[in-house]
Amino acid sequence: MTKTDVSSLTQLGSEAKMPASPEEAVLEKVPAGHCGTQYVVRFTAPEFTSVCPMTGQPDFAHIVIDYIPRDWLVESKSLKLYLHSFRNHGAFHEDCTIDIAKRLVALLDPEWLRIGAYWYPRGGIPIDVFWQTAAPPAGVWIPYQGVAPYRGRG
Repeated sequence: MTKTDVSSLTQLGSEAKMPASPEEAVLEKVPAGHCGTQYVVRFTAPEFTSVCPMTGQPDFAHIVIDYIPRDWLVESKSLKLYLHSFRNHGAFHEDCTIDIAKRLVALLDPEWLRIGAYWYPRGGIPIDVFWQTAAPPAGVWIPYQGVAPYRGRG
């Protein structure tokens, strides 16, 4: 794919069916326009949902993904559909979070990636999950994710 050729993309610019599962979802990438420049790309999904694998009850999270691209950017519509594919997917918080991160790393081979998943309480206990590929590169401005820990009423 050249810098201007996006003809191989299957979802951008056309109607795309919601994938039934994360395994069925197609994540796509586009060429990064500023190779050799270190910058951070942030995606925020404040209404992420999945399903508890034990009870079948819905789980909710605020997910923040930051990465420094090398040659590729994730195509945002495909990411949105991928994240929505977890809606009926039964998995623990930790599994959802790490699966998302590892799938993006496998697709993009970014210079650096981190994910912060701020899960709302299940059984009265919030479970937050954080992961990154390595220490952030020196000299790159990486903003605070800005999601407050769950405090409940008070």
